[in-house]
Amino acid sequence: MTTQAVDQIFVTIKHWLVLQSPAVIQPAVSVLLSVLPLLIIFPSLFAVTTVLERKGLGRMQNRYGPNRVGPYGFLQPLADGIKALIKEDIVPVGADKLVHFLAPLLLVMTAFLEYAVIPVGRNMVVADMDSALVFFFAAGAAMEVSIFMAGWGSRNKYSMLGAMRAVAQMISYEAPLILSSIAVVMIAGSLSTTTIVERQAGYWGVWPYHWYVFTPWGMAGFVLFMIAATAESNRSPFDLPEGESEIIAGYFTEYSGFKFALFFLGEYLGMFAISGLAVTLFLGGWAAPLSFLTFIPSWIWFFAKLMTLIAGFIWIRGTLPRLRMDQLMNFAWKFMLPMTLVVIFSAGIWRFMPSGIVRWVVCAIPIVLLYWLLGRALMGGRKLEKRTYRFAE
Repeated sequence: MTTQAVDQIFVTIKHWLVLQSPAVIQPAVSVLLSVLPLLIIFPSLFAVTTVLERKGLGRMQNRYGPNRVGPYGFLQPLADGIKALIKEDIVPVGADKLVHFLAPLLLVMTAFLEYAVIPVGRNMVVADMDSALVFFFAAGAAMEVSIFMAGWGSRNKYSMLGAMRAVAQMISYEAPLILSSIAVVMIAGSLSTTTIVERQAGYWGVWPYHWYVFTPWGMAGFVLFMIAATAESNRSPFDLPEGESEIIAGYFTEYSGFKFALFFLGEYLGMFAISGLAVTLFLGGWAAPLSFLTFIPSWIWFFAKLMTLIAGFIWIRGTLPRLRMDQLMNFAWKFMLPMTLVVIFSAGIWRFMPSGIVRWVVCAIPIVLLYWLLGRALMGGRKLEKRTYRFAE
């Protein structure tokens, strides 16, 4: 079997199954075979990621993590799923029962919608749209509605506070998230995710020279995109909507059993989706990182890059403390937003300048200069002193 045949094995199997079905239902079978793998792969990836995250965080905190259920504790997600299914579903007496019920379902549905436009391999995308990025961000915006529904429908002050925090945070960080993507759209000349991946194809020797992350504006845009993605996913250190020490559990305080598990699933599905978009926009999509590794199937490279970004999320969660609400909002509007605007400006310069070292320097100068100016201005002359700790007497 050739390298290309291995790379396209799932596409070939799908086409063969479609041809075996009656002509009348072939469109429906094609849609089903495109969607069904996503409904299986990413929830399975969620189960694997949760146990790896818990074991990884355990090691960071000098403990073992899950190690009782199954070999090395790897069946812990199965035990958690069974527990969530059989646990009693408690709905507050004063809650809006319909809104309370629909909120976790809407969150998971919108998360799955985002996967429709992410190419997970060569010729492996559910919907190849010209406006794929617009679709992705529109679907992501619906997640804010579902979170607000959860807080409002619970009729609980803590839930409402958590929902308002979440909506304010997601709207604030959605602006730099989208603006950092605009630089890629300007250079690629398209809103199609498959076209953006194609624009990054090719190598300079063995090096993937055309990946946007290897440009001054692309590197800065990628860092800003991932910071905004962390906030959009409500991950630490931006997990204020579920600040346990302040508002119990935030917008899902009044959720239990399988509904709570759906919120947990939706959070991870959203994190996978936005990481997949980062891979597509900045890291060459499904392309191999070195020219002599192209014999490895494209879908393996996509998931390898995706899991590398997920490992970064886990590492940050185990490293950084939670921010205050004022720090979070100031960081979004006073630092992230100006930086994304200068990234767009730098991408415009890159587009119209000839190739060479001069283009690199000219495009890097405004980014570095603004970073330095904002750092000086936001610090406000404050001096960081060494902390001293003492035991209580």
